[in-house]
Order: sequence, then structure tokens, then C-alpha cells
Amino acid sequence: MPQLTPMDEHFVHQIPEPLPNVATPHEHWRESLFFVLHRGDRPGDVIILTLAHYPARQVMDSLQLGRVGGAPVMAHHSRPYDGDPHTMKVGPVGVEVVEPFRTLRLRVEDTPQAAVGLDLTFSARTRPHALRRGTMKAGQDVVWDQSHMVQSGTYDGTFTHQGVVHEVRGWLGQRDHSWGIRDHARCPFWIWLAVQLPEGMIAVWHWELPNGAHVYTDGCFAPRGDADPVPVVGFRHDLHWTDEAGNETGYGRDGDSVAGLAGRVELVLDGGRRIAVDAEGRWAQRYGPLGGGMSEMAVTTSDGSAGTAVYEVTGAHHHRYFPVARGTDLPPGG
Repeated sequence: MPQLTPMDEHFVHQIPEPLPNVATPHEHWRESLFFVLHRGDRPGDVIILTLAHYPARQVMDSLQLGRVGGAPVMAHHSRPYDGDPHTMKVGPVGVEVVEPFRTLRLRVEDTPQAAVGLDLTFSARTRPHALRRGTMKAGQDVVWDQSHMVQSGTYDGTFTHQGVVHEVRGWLGQRDHSWGIRDHARCPFWIWLAVQLPEGMIAVWHWELPNGAHVYTDGCFAPRGDADPVPVVGFRHDLHWTDEAGNETGYGRDGDSVAGLAGRVELVLDGGRRIAVDAEGRWAQRYGPLGGGMSEMAVTTSDGSAGTAVYEVTGAHHHRYFPVARGTDLPPGG
């Protein structure tokens, strides 16, 4: 017998099944919220919060990640659906959509189970931008099939770490909302950029096969305010891993010598505008066996702007960034 939830009373269904059934049942199908915040004027602390649910496993979870006072922070929270797959709350973590695409509240109770206590409000500073649906297969297996939304905002409030309350006023960052299938361990390579500039946000999501063949590129320049985002139509990357001294280093298998990231990316916007971004930074979050991670970056652009960013470079195998394969059954062949 199908199981109904309170959300089944609403006009939200997309397939002829009760929620939270999905069109393509898969163990790696998930719907996920992602928030990252950091200072806009210089590198410093980085706070990352996720919230996701997984219909196949019927669980909701949250990750707390980032770096505070130069040290990494991490915690994982999980709960079974238990008849409620929709309430955005897991253990000490809660997310409230106050006004869609405008205002969200992030709360993490300051408990021993929490890596960082949060009392933050996200306020949009750009319009949201919906990325095109992206797909990738390994043979006949679906490895990635997702839709994705990105938006820049300011964060205000406080975070608490080891009993010390830190004030957050006008910190910048990005939020994502994605849904679909993503088997991270079998994804060969992607770059995700969230660049925060005084005049707006640059967002890019770019996927490649192990040999460097391009699979997918999308993103935008979203001007500050209510103007429409301008899509990214071209993208090139020339990044390299750096060690503790800031020197270029190889990733090898597990990135043991890697402390950060540096280099240039170039993008072309719809209409022909070209922007080059030079950046240098250090880990905000390592991904361990998944490879790579997120780095907080100081950035300058070819048109004279400066800001801060988070660059995510991750994957199981790429001829340049991850030369030693860590995964099996990877695209394209499976």
C-alpha cells in the first residue's frame, strides 16, 4: 500500500506516485541544500552547511564542514524519515525558507553533537539561476543526472565554536539547491566555482571525463540586485595544486602534499563578454577518498575587480588533477 505524507495534500507532485517517490529510483538519488559563507574582504573562517534527503534509503542528513580559526570542522547528523521526509530539520540542524528565493534562516543548536552552532539569515543579493540538467553514464549505469539552482547572498547573525560566539555581518556566499542522481565516488572530475565580487557572482559547474573531454558546462554572471543572470557559454581552466609553501605540487593518489589551489580560469558570457579570474587559496574542506575538495580563494578579475570565492575541484580520475585513479567503473565505459 502506498504511504502518504502531509505534503501529498499539496500541488507538488511530478509523477503519478505519492511523495517522496521519484521518477528514477536510485540509491544515489537525493535532493540537497548547500550553503557556504566567508568574508568578502579577505580570507578567514569558512562555514559550510548541507541538508539532504535520500528516498531510496528514506533518510535525511546534514553535514557541517569548513574551517574555523585555521582548523577544520566537521559533523554529520542523520534521521530516518519516520513518516516525515519533508521537514527541514535533522538533529540540531534546521533550515527555514522564510521567503522563496529571498530569505532563508539557518539554525544549528550549540550542542556537543554540533561542529559549529549557527544562527544565520541568508538574504539574496542576486537572482537565482537554474542550471541546465546534466547527465553522465558509465556504460549503461547512470552516474549523474541532476538539476541545480545557484544564488549569491549575504549572511548575518552569529556562529558559535568551542564556546566562543563569532559575529557575522555581511559575509558573502552562495547557496545551491540540487536534485537527482549523483554517485560522487564514480564521478571522474568536476569544477564548481562560487566567486563573490562587489558587482555580483560568477558561478560555474564544469564536468570532464578522465581524458579531459568536456561533458557539461553551465553557470552565469549574476549581477547584484534584480537583473537577470547572464549565462556562461564558454569556460577554460588552468589551475594547479599548491603545497604549504604555495609552490605547485602534484596530487598523486591522495593529495598528501596538497594544501591549496591556484591558477586562472577564463569564461565567456552570452553576448561575448570575457572574464579571466586569477585566484589563490587554501583548503576549506578536504574530501578524503572522494578526492580534492573545496578551497577558499582570493580572486582578481581581468576587468579590475577583486573578491573572495570557493572553488570545488573533485573527482576520482582526471589526467591533470587526479592522475592516479581512485575509483572503478568510471565513465565513459563503466
